[in-house]
Amino acid sequence: MTATATEHLGTVQSWSSHALHWLHTAHEQGYGTLAPDASADLTDPDSAYKPLGEAALAASLVLRDGVAGSHDARAARALIDSCWNQLQNGDFLYERQLRHLTMSDPMELYAHFVRAGHRHRLLDGLLADYAALRAPEAMEMVPNRRLAVANARRIIGIGPQPDWPALAAATWLGATPEPWAVDWSTGYDITHTVFHLTDWGARPAGLPAPMADYLRNWLPAWVDIWLEVGQFDLVGELLAVDACIGEPVCGPDPWQRLAAVQHPDGLTPRDGDPVADDPHTAFKDNEHTAVVAVVAGTITLARTLGAAGFAA
Repeated sequence: MTATATEHLGTVQSWSSHALHWLHTAHEQGYGTLAPDASADLTDPDSAYKPLGEAALAASLVLRDGVAGSHDARAARALIDSCWNQLQNGDFLYERQLRHLTMSDPMELYAHFVRAGHRHRLLDGLLADYAALRAPEAMEMVPNRRLAVANARRIIGIGPQPDWPALAAATWLGATPEPWAVDWSTGYDITHTVFHLTDWGARPAGLPAPMADYLRNWLPAWVDIWLEVGQFDLVGELLAVDACIGEPVCGPDPWQRLAAVQHPDGLTPRDGDPVADDPHTAFKDNEHTAVVAVVAGTITLARTLGAAGFAA
């Protein structure tokens, strides 16, 4: 590995590691927790429930890919264990799934914990029973959401395998539309299509070749555009995609620019707007970008070091 490549990986690792510890510290300080009276019926799932799942995702990938140092691995384990505890060691997910047959979010969140070694016997049985029913499959949802459900089932090990090529073809990315038609919303649709088809970089061959070729052609242009307008969260997701599809095509400059906007405490702003002075608001506004930084950095390090023969 050349000195330049080593320096680039150092930037990736540093940005990702600082984001992980910012996220872990915030959770230790009581941010990102469910309200004491939160029930499985959740009137506002996006308030803390969904972000708990996102923090668990980031931590689970650090533990899965095994390219982090011991300090980062301990932080990731503490973070995901804290999230599991917040969800009553899985009882909260079980109650929510039991009450809401066709909701997929309990299963999707559970998959991140399964990846890190947590299981809930009753929820396993419930999900296996529900997988045999027609109603969950009949739910109408956008195509990349169907991929999220399919990948969660694959991780947990329930239900028959779906027709992955058909699911992929139904997405926005599957149509390989005119690249200038991409907007902020479809940008996120693209990234999540790739994440679920490849199981967050673990199965790069799961992305059909025409879709991978399309991304290799256009990712650098999209990254430049979103960097120019200061959409750092989306840029991070696109760099994670770059690592999921094989040899990265975006180069080190976007990583350096994201590292340059990271605050000394590890916060990476989601966009070019000023960060709120209130610590709680700053956390809520930017916690997803911390997750993105951990995910992008972890996948990139794992794929690069694996390709170089240093790690799986």
